[in-house]
Amino acid sequence: MKAISRLQYIVYSQTALIAFLAMCAHAVSDPFPGAAKAYALYVNEKLLWAHEPELILPPASLTKIMTALIVLEQTRLNDIVTVSMTAERETGTKLNLKAGEKYHVIDLLAAVLIHSANDACLTLTEHISGSEREFVKAMNRRSLELGLKRTKFRNACGHDMQGHYSTANDISKIAFTALRNKTFAKMVSLVYGTISTVDGKREIHLENKNELIGRYNGAIGVKTGFTLKAGQCLIALAERDGTKVLLVLLNAPDRWWKAVAMLDNAFTSANKIDIRQ
Repeated sequence: MKAISRLQYIVYSQTALIAFLAMCAHAVSDPFPGAAKAYALYVNEKLLWAHEPELILPPASLTKIMTALIVLEQTRLNDIVTVSMTAERETGTKLNLKAGEKYHVIDLLAAVLIHSANDACLTLTEHISGSEREFVKAMNRRSLELGLKRTKFRNACGHDMQGHYSTANDISKIAFTALRNKTFAKMVSLVYGTISTVDGKREIHLENKNELIGRYNGAIGVKTGFTLKAGQCLIALAERDGTKVLLVLLNAPDRWWKAVAMLDNAFTSANKIDIRQ
């Protein structure tokens, strides 16, 4: 083997390092460092930009994406569910469901995904597993199946709790999995919805808490979240001309304007570098 000089070695090493850093910068850059405490933006499921995507943070109601996935995988949409007194007393965002009321699973799932209703969320967990505690075990098992090593659930609705956490990348993986279910994908894209008790005596109108739906060109999902500890959180999904952009924001003080700017830039960048391939 031909020997190389020390100078040649240094030149070769520096060239290789520069090429490696350039490749990394192209794959995962951070053009919006102040957008959120952590974010991850994917174009057609390929990571384009990120900021602290593996940082462990409280996910607020983005938790409900995993809850919905378990519901879709473990029960039937036409099953009838009875609201318990525990569910009636649930706190946070809710629809004021009453103990003894009966709903179909599909209606409560819509309430969870469109309105982020905690009482509907808890009712579904009790229907499937008997208690929220048992349901959370199923959530954590599913996380392990998805290979999520930095996610742990302590409740099904997204309340702040010690040991309840995830990351922008892990939440993205949960969202991609859930979006493969047609029912889920349809629900999170709705601007409005209406549900009713099985007997038809009570009707509830829902309006999507995701302000991008119906307002931002191409917006088709996915979920909002907020708690005092988690701050403003968002999973946004938009599609234009065959290009899908999914954005996860964790603790984003100005989530709506930032999301619009980031999505717009992502579509422009996707066209420039042809990331659609």
